[in-house]
Amino acid sequence: MKNERNNMKPYLIGYVYNDYLPYFTKEDAAKLTHINLAFGLIKDGLLSLHKMTNLAELERIRSYKPQIKIVLSVGGWGAGGFSTMAMTKEKRHAFALSCLEDVEKYKLDGIDIDWEYPCDNSADIDCDPKDKENYTYLFEELREVLGNDRIVSNAVGAGKYFIEGTEMDKVSKILDYVQLMTYDMRSGFTSEAGHHAALGLSEGDTSDKATKCIVEMFHEAGVPYEKLIVGAAFYCRRFDGVANVNNGLLQPSESIGQYGPEFYELTEEFLNKENFKEYWDEKAEASYLFNGKSFVSFESPKAIRHKVKYVKEKGLLGIMYWEHSCDRDRILLDAMYDEMRNK
Repeated sequence: MKNERNNMKPYLIGYVYNDYLPYFTKEDAAKLTHINLAFGLIKDGLLSLHKMTNLAELERIRSYKPQIKIVLSVGGWGAGGFSTMAMTKEKRHAFALSCLEDVEKYKLDGIDIDWEYPCDNSADIDCDPKDKENYTYLFEELREVLGNDRIVSNAVGAGKYFIEGTEMDKVSKILDYVQLMTYDMRSGFTSEAGHHAALGLSEGDTSDKATKCIVEMFHEAGVPYEKLIVGAAFYCRRFDGVANVNNGLLQPSESIGQYGPEFYELTEEFLNKENFKEYWDEKAEASYLFNGKSFVSFESPKAIRHKVKYVKEKGLLGIMYWEHSCDRDRILLDAMYDEMRNK
């Protein structure tokens, strides 16, 4: 779309939660091409911004960098209402009009849909087999109402389940870009200690839980490489009760992959307190911590740099991350930005 073609590439997109908008700095703005505001919700079939209480910060952020793209992300884990809203053309049109109203009111650059997930109620949200085609129809309506000069994007689950519940070949023709949530690939549904956001697969890993696998999966489903954005995690996944074999890697755990700590919490004090040692998985191009019983999957600056190199070498559109407040010293963001600028 016109406003996208004129922007700097590759894209560097940060999801910024409402509560952290007041702490977004001029230095942050200088590094990012896009901000995804998290989250708008669906209420009575229409867009609701009742949890977006810090939108007054946008004027300050734009003053730092007028060309930065600010997009409202709608949805997130456990946010329902999509299936019911998308069920008829009339409801889809009403929702799209409510999006247009707030886009114009707050001078936003577009709408990002984070429906987790079409045809899937794993997050205890409404769903229906018709979601598969209605997902496409929803984006057709958003594009029609918002026009070609505004961004329409989505965030997609990193697995075959998302492809099976959608028509990504059709959807990708409508969207400016597709954001792959290539994190939580081992998460709260997994009791095998391993990487949750790795670039590649560990030695002996026969799964598809790696960024490179997901990129190829979505490309084969019809999404052009040049429209793909990969995801990076600024938070960890922790597995406890892990067998002390192979430094914990790919071993069964007594717990599922718990959220946290966040990257800024990985201090020397934290590591020393629990006797964690840091490891680098050459095959997966990913870092992790292990202390003989607990395994922590995280993205290190080295891992982030490897992801950015892959984006550039593969000809992908860019990289995004969840979430800005998890990297309060900007260690990961700086690594991402620096590697993006390297020739």
